[in-house]
Amino acid sequence: MKQSEFLNVVMPFKDKLYRLAKRLLVSREEAEDATQEILMKLWAKNENIGKYNNVEAFAMTMTKNFCLDRLKSRQAGNLKLVHSNYGDDNTSLQKQVEVKDSLDWVGKIMEELPEQQKMILQLRDVEEYDFDEIGELLNMKPTAIRVALSRARKTVREKLMQKHSYGIG
Repeated sequence: MKQSEFLNVVMPFKDKLYRLAKRLLVSREEAEDATQEILMKLWAKNENIGKYNNVEAFAMTMTKNFCLDRLKSRQAGNLKLVHSNYGDDNTSLQKQVEVKDSLDWVGKIMEELPEQQKMILQLRDVEEYDFDEIGELLNMKPTAIRVALSRARKTVREKLMQKHSYGIG
């Protein structure tokens, strides 16, 4: 596969790889490093990349595994979940602070979720993958994905309601 073909195949989903890496790792820099590493690994496999049915799913799986390995390594002992995909310049300062606070709380709550639920929530609600694609990425049945997603959403919702209702925090 030539470089131009590779770029046409891989670059459309490069941002998804980055967002998944950012969800799992601590910082923008860590996510950028992970994304670059995955792109280099994909390029190293460029001769065989055409043999995969779904290159995007393969790359997402590589990203997930790479990030989980980083999290397990000693280098990543202090990594945590960070998420801030929100931005709206037309809102008041107070509203921006409230939204940032809510996003921070969602991030803290998601840190406490089991790894599988965290991955499913990221893939379904942020990346907007369908259940079959998530099943392929995580090697799970759609029913199990729906159950885990429901539990993750319920946990996030309950903890946010508890925080807002009782002033915890």
